Amino acid sequence: MLDDLTLREVFHFRVSLLGAISIITITILSLIVLLSVLIVYTPLRNVLPGYSASLRQQLVQESARVDSLQTSLAVQRQYLDVIKQVTAGDIETDSVQSLDSLQRVERAALVAQPNESTEAFKAQYEQKERDRLLLFDNSATRAVRQLQRPVRGVIIQPARPDLRLYGTTVRVGKNENVLAVMRGTLVSVERMADNTFTLALQHGSYMTIYRHVPTALKQQGTAVERGESLGVMDGEHDIIIELWDDGKFVNPEEVIVW
Repeated sequence: MLDDLTLREVFHFRVSLLGAISIITITILSLIVLLSVLIVYTPLRNVLPGYSASLRQQLVQESARVDSLQTSLAVQRQYLDVIKQVTAGDIETDSVQSLDSLQRVERAALVAQPNESTEAFKAQYEQKERDRLLLFDNSATRAVRQLQRPVRGVIIQPARPDLRLYGTTVRVGKNENVLAVMRGTLVSVERMADNTFTLALQHGSYMTIYRHVPTALKQQGTAVERGESLGVMDGEHDIIIELWDDGKFVNPEEVIVW
């Protein structure tokens, strides 16, 4: 570099081929590192393909968690408000008037008297209450309110665990969707020898297995919502639905409203 007035050399530098290659290589590596940092540590990664799905799933989970926390906080707030009003004397505690002792004695004597109609009524009432308790204590029955119907079709072969037939066979029309009975994760999507798929959906302690699905729409490891489509039937295959709870067989006809 020369001075325009004196034509004296002001500055000079010498660049060799190896030096030029080194400068270009360092510049490229620096740009790669800078872009990697921007993609990993900034919201710019959400623009790239593949990140939007995970972000949507995370937003849904966080939204559900926030709703649950808001509900719990509202219940706790109402409880504390009632406690404050009770301690301040604004609300009187509930009181139950006791029965007269003579009435209690008369009722006890009346109940103690042997009577055929009374005994028959007691036996009938106890049997009814026993059946009701068994109904509500059954974990499979509780799932009736939560399980989505997997397909629209006609049951042609019920499950027969005594014959080691644990699946319910359903005849389904063409282009019918195979739906998730509950929110969960597809832990297995396996192609079988007859060119159909076997899907295993894990949701809590339950696992639902779909056999003979011609077309699978989801991949293994995908998290799905209740009622989301997992596959499509072709009208030629009959789907088989199995339901298991902690490794124990559950009859799908008892827990799903078909």
